[in-house]
Amino acid sequence: MKTAIFLIALLCSLFSMKEGIAQSQIRGQLKDHKGKTINSATITLKNGEGKIIAFTRTDEKGSYQLKAPAGQTAGLTLELSSLGYKREVLSVTDLNKNYDAILTESSIALPTVVINNRPRLRVDGDTLNYKLADFSNRQDRVLGDVLKKMPGIEVASDGKISYNGKNISNFYIDGDNLLDDKYNIATKSIPKDAVDKVQVIQNDQPIKMLRNKINSDDVALNITIKDEAKLKLIGQASLGAGLPNRFDENINGMMFNKKYKGINYLKGNNIGNDPAREIVSHNFTELQDRLSNGKPATLLSTGAAGVPDLPQNRYLFNRAGLLNVNNLFNLKKDIQLKTNLYYLLDRQQRDYDKFTEYTLPSGNVSFTENQHNVSKPNQFRAQASLNINREKSYLNNTFISNYKPMKYEVGLSSNGIPFGQQLQQRPFEVSNEFSYLNTLKNGNIYNLYSYLSYSSQPEKLQVNAGLNADQLNNGVPYSALIQQSNTPAYFANTYLSFKKVLSGIVQTYKTGFSFQAQELTSYLNTIQQDAQTQPASLNALNNLNWKRSNLYTEGLYEYETEDEKLKASLSVPLSYQYIHYRDPGYALNEKMNRLFVSPGLRLKYQTGIENYLQLSYTLKNELGTMDDIYRGAILKNYRSLYANNAPLSEQKNHTAALNFNYRKAITMFFFNLQASYSRINLNTISSSTLTNNLQERIVLPYDNNISAYNLDGNISKYWFALRTTFSMGLSWLQSMNNQFQNNELLPYTATNSGIKAGFQSKISSNTNLNYSINYNQMESKSSANKEEPIRYKQIRQQAELSFMPFNDLFLNLSAEHLYTKQSGQNRLSYLFSDLSARYKLNKINTDFEFGISNLGNIKTYRAVYVSSNAFTSGTYEIPGRIAMLKATLTF
Repeated sequence: MKTAIFLIALLCSLFSMKEGIAQSQIRGQLKDHKGKTINSATITLKNGEGKIIAFTRTDEKGSYQLKAPAGQTAGLTLELSSLGYKREVLSVTDLNKNYDAILTESSIALPTVVINNRPRLRVDGDTLNYKLADFSNRQDRVLGDVLKKMPGIEVASDGKISYNGKNISNFYIDGDNLLDDKYNIATKSIPKDAVDKVQVIQNDQPIKMLRNKINSDDVALNITIKDEAKLKLIGQASLGAGLPNRFDENINGMMFNKKYKGINYLKGNNIGNDPAREIVSHNFTELQDRLSNGKPATLLSTGAAGVPDLPQNRYLFNRAGLLNVNNLFNLKKDIQLKTNLYYLLDRQQRDYDKFTEYTLPSGNVSFTENQHNVSKPNQFRAQASLNINREKSYLNNTFISNYKPMKYEVGLSSNGIPFGQQLQQRPFEVSNEFSYLNTLKNGNIYNLYSYLSYSSQPEKLQVNAGLNADQLNNGVPYSALIQQSNTPAYFANTYLSFKKVLSGIVQTYKTGFSFQAQELTSYLNTIQQDAQTQPASLNALNNLNWKRSNLYTEGLYEYETEDEKLKASLSVPLSYQYIHYRDPGYALNEKMNRLFVSPGLRLKYQTGIENYLQLSYTLKNELGTMDDIYRGAILKNYRSLYANNAPLSEQKNHTAALNFNYRKAITMFFFNLQASYSRINLNTISSSTLTNNLQERIVLPYDNNISAYNLDGNISKYWFALRTTFSMGLSWLQSMNNQFQNNELLPYTATNSGIKAGFQSKISSNTNLNYSINYNQMESKSSANKEEPIRYKQIRQQAELSFMPFNDLFLNLSAEHLYTKQSGQNRLSYLFSDLSARYKLNKINTDFEFGISNLGNIKTYRAVYVSSNAFTSGTYEIPGRIAMLKATLTF
């Protein structure tokens, strides 16, 4: 390349000598829109015939100079070009002035090598484009069926999507965010034939006015809809019936044009497909961290054993219906109105036997129970959002109302004692979030933000048995227990921030105030054998009032080198918190204030065009919540009694992480590795007294440290010759914590490790084979316990073969094998298999499908679970063999 440049320069010199001895100098400087100089840019001077007269490159300051014939400007042009920028052409009219220019960034398209059977992949700057048709086959139906086959993209069992080890932050449909983070609605509904491309957007910045100004590490997914699918309403209607007494119905309609996007459907089934999984919020934890609300959690439960470690459709007895309405309107340029509404109605049934044993130096504690648990969840959520996203201003306002009543009817036997339970919960929440950004005359950006919310959570648990009379009724036999509670809460948060660029550093200064007001009212009553109601004999009344005020300010400093190889950010939040809580019944009236500094540092170094190394460190100072300081006992479930006798908990959380992210898009190779360390310092510890009939917990003042080491890695590679995506991952976590049980301090070390591997193979145009294997191992031990460590191992294998024996007939056979080994227990092994056949009648756009699930007719499933010093064995009743016939019309 250098030789070529030298020869061109030599030819230009000879040409200039031929034109004449008199020369003039043309000077200038090149920058981008951020004001950064552009070095090594190509500067070419041409005459009116397009011949090169002179040639040079810009220096480190973006400056250049070259010779031109004196006094001759007719037809002269300057061509300015640099990798990553659009080429500029300037007419030369005056040899005495500087020809400065600002180049516009342009996408860099990596070359695509054409290979037989190779999927098409293209990189445009920060966007990686997958052609959906290259990874799909005729057996696939919806978008989600194809996503899991794409190298670099991983879809978890709950539908959560990650790219090269990082969870996606946004999901767009033709650039519009219709669903927020509830994108299961799209992946389970949009027909794969309607999608053209899947785009992975790195460094995603959805706010236009902040693009190319504020660093972003977010990864988003955008799907582009085919032109023909934008012109009409598309959807499906299906009707299914089966044995024994099964149904599965669905009707949906969707449209994706420039002015309007919508996904709306109504569905119901009793075959174990829980529609609540389609409305799960995948970034809920990140949202809670951003809001810093600390809304009270539910207090009461029925003490259910949880769910088995199986895919949900293998264990769930349900009868569910879901109405889901999602619509986005592009009212004008850059103005959107979005409404999202759903109503879920369900009835779920769970029957199981459970054995639990705690290993303690003073002697093991164990209990047995069996439950017939019927739950009736309801959910109603309505959301309306107005978004104005312009080049120089931004406004977003989101209103949400959420109501989730739940009812439980439980028939229960504990240690051979039969009784019943009823639990009612009626949580309600309403909130409004407002954010406005604009630009001042000096170019600085300001942001006005406000968040308001109110929630309530009335709960009532009735246990129809006189359990633990010694603790709850002065040793006198009685008939039943009634525990009631409510936690109404108000929260407000408002701040003002400014962003400015000074000496290449983006500076953001924020100051704000938040206020939290909460109450906890609860009481525990006994129903005597003469049907009289009276308070329990222990202190079980709470009338707690809680207020927290937080005045905060923060400085955020972001720096990026001119070559964009190094990005750094430093945040320095300063917070003054004042907390006042009181409960007259316990002469409790405490006030406290704290001043916290919680810095965070992040460094990102681009080791290559597609690869980077990232280092981060954060320190979080947190005070406890109302759940830490209530004095009256609360019956959490029939065998768990909780209270507190400690000051408000305080904790410091140090977290350091190192990530390496590597990809080679052309060869479809993706690799990531993450290592992290965290340490939490607490001033309280939870102390439990365990017996065969009751667990009593109280929080005590005690210095308590928890630490954890974590290592994760993933590899994904598409092998072109085999038309197969191979993937592999590993994980390792070691945690050290303390437990205080039966008046003994027990330090525990727990190690969890796992490895997974699999492939998605397109054997031929008519045959596909998928396989995955997961191995997990857990070990827990305590230096205070002389017994052998608790060890647990499980291997899970899944395989699926789909093929088309002749045109429009699709056959699918799948199998899942689980093998579990736990120290001191019998080995467990289960094999589940399913078979289905689908025929497509093209004349009427209808599929007819017949399927049998659980071919082996397995009706009970046993699973074991281990924690630090607890072993639990559960035996669950599950649906046996189910046969279904279904017709699906596509329109």
